[in-house]
Amino acid sequence: MLSASLKSVLQHAKYFPLWSALTAVRWRSFDSRSRGLGTTFKAVMRWFPPARNRFDREAKRVFPDMKRSTRARLGQDMGWHMGRTLFEIYHDAEFQTQHHKFRASGPGLDALKEAQKAGKGAIVVSGHFGQWEAVRAVIKMQGLESGAVYRPHKNRHYERRIRAGIEAGGKPILATGRVGTRALVRHLRNGGIISILLDEKYSEGVRIAFLGHNALTSLSAAQLALKYNLPMIPAFGTRIGDGNTFRVEFEAPIPHTNSIEMTRAFNDSLSRRIMADPEQWYWMLRRWDGA
Repeated sequence: MLSASLKSVLQHAKYFPLWSALTAVRWRSFDSRSRGLGTTFKAVMRWFPPARNRFDREAKRVFPDMKRSTRARLGQDMGWHMGRTLFEIYHDAEFQTQHHKFRASGPGLDALKEAQKAGKGAIVVSGHFGQWEAVRAVIKMQGLESGAVYRPHKNRHYERRIRAGIEAGGKPILATGRVGTRALVRHLRNGGIISILLDEKYSEGVRIAFLGHNALTSLSAAQLALKYNLPMIPAFGTRIGDGNTFRVEFEAPIPHTNSIEMTRAFNDSLSRRIMADPEQWYWMLRRWDGA
């Protein structure tokens, strides 16, 4: 096992390139810095073989007939989007105040407001698509607040920075795990809103089709919605135009049936959006490993 000091050094070394990229241009405008990190990540997806090959393996599963060169360009475009998304999350306090960037629509937003007026909680479900923090920005613009569930990062430097960013978007911020789940239930039962990203592999989940292939998927959001009679609202923030604005769509709440059918409905909704804008989904999640 690595000693604590060596582990700390390695964590510093892994975090240093991102810290440098963020620090070197801090005098520039918000959008300029966002584009800069996007360009950096695009270069990584072009010139760093491990990242490039990992993306190609995942994308080929969904686009087997796509030319490798086309998938390579798709990977670079994904890097550009994800670099910008990461920058905006790291600087979420500032990002959340830029109301002119968000174009909100969809019946789910009214459903969310109605639930709050009735003193009920709500579950907003999304994925690593577009800019998911734009969803919580719009919720905050409505005078409401959504907490979030997140998976802690193993690198303490990334963890500190990313958690601070997520907290700026709304509280409470609840880590995955038993303690976080108990706090999540209390928050919902007290009428709170929580946002959950449902597109990560969940080893204890159920195999449900996602982008045409079975993927281990958590049923927790649907189970909570059913147990506490809460709306489960899919919402997505798609980056549009020059990348500085977002179309935030709140779909109608998923009808209460059973947890598998409700989760399948979400997977289908996210799959449609990814097929329409594949460069906006984070393909590096190893979504189908072991499924």
